[in-house]
Amino acid sequence: MSDSPYLIRRDKVSKARRRFRHPWNPESEVVFSQLAPLTGLKRTGVTLVSLPPGKESFVAHMHHREEEWVYILSGNATAEIGDVHYPVGAGDFMGFPPGTVAHNLKNTGDETLVYLMGGETMEHEIADFPGLGRRMVRHGETMEIYDLADGRPMDSFALEEVGGEEAPD
Repeated sequence: MSDSPYLIRRDKVSKARRRFRHPWNPESEVVFSQLAPLTGLKRTGVTLVSLPPGKESFVAHMHHREEEWVYILSGNATAEIGDVHYPVGAGDFMGFPPGTVAHNLKNTGDETLVYLMGGETMEHEIADFPGLGRRMVRHGETMEIYDLADGRPMDSFALEEVGGEEAPD
C-alpha cells in the first residue's frame, strides 16, 4: 500500500531541507523544510526549522497582513519581541497577529534549536524591518523593498465644491 499524498514521511521532510541566510543579517542561518506545500496546502505555512548555536533566524520583522507563530521543540533561544528579549525553550509558543510587534530568534544555547513556525500564506503581504528602516511588499512570488524614510503621507483627497453647476451630459 502506498502512502497518502497528505502524509509526509520523515525521509521526504529531510530531502526537502534547505539552508537560508537572510541577506540583511550576517548572523542569520536556518535550515528548514517547508511542510505545508508537500501536502498541497496553499493558504497555511508550516515549516520545520533548525537554528545552529549562536545564529539568528532572520531579521527582526513584523507582518501587516499575515499571522505568524513559533513553537519550540528543543533547545534554548532568546526571542526578540518588540524591544524586549525573552529567554525561550522547548514547549514555548509565540504568536504574532498582523500589525503587532517585530520579532526574531537567536539561538543562545549550546545545541541546535529546533522549532515549528507557520502562519498564513497570502497572495499579498507587507512586512516591516524596523531596525533597518525597510519595508517588503510581496505580490505572489515578486518582492519589492522600500526605504521607510522615503514614505510620505498622502494628503486628503481634495474635494472641490461644485454646487449649482450643471451635470455633464
